[in-house]
Amino acid sequence: MTKTLSVAAIQHGTVIDHINSGQALHIIRLLDLQKKNHKVTIGLNLPSKRLQYKDIIKIENHVLSNDEANEVTVLAPLVSINIIDNFEVVKKINTTLPSHIVNVFACPNPACITQSEPVETYFKIETHGNRVNFFCRYCEKSFDRNQVSENIK
Repeated sequence: MTKTLSVAAIQHGTVIDHINSGQALHIIRLLDLQKKNHKVTIGLNLPSKRLQYKDIIKIENHVLSNDEANEVTVLAPLVSINIIDNFEVVKKINTTLPSHIVNVFACPNPACITQSEPVETYFKIETHGNRVNFFCRYCEKSFDRNQVSENIK
């Protein structure tokens, strides 16, 4: 007996696929989807040839902007983002990791000035192989993706 896994197709919208397992809920918060009036389908810990396990997000009647798509790569570097129209992929968004990100994540350093003063956070993003490091402009400390992803504003 063969098992199949099915996730409902969407007529119009965006599919965010190949999300590192465990990051989908962070991406939902990053894009503020819980506050918007879009139907969202989430698949967690699905089998994947590329990642072993992956998450997937389908957003009906909303197309991600290029900036939103690039922000997603901060949390999911191998992400595939497809635009759907009439149940077909009509466009694939090519993403690039941004060089910096402003006012999206809170600095994890409790001694950072951004914890006590009303300033926008600013992280410079650098890659080292598969690692992504975030350098806070204010406290000058370095953080990995997992430390920062827990601190979405």
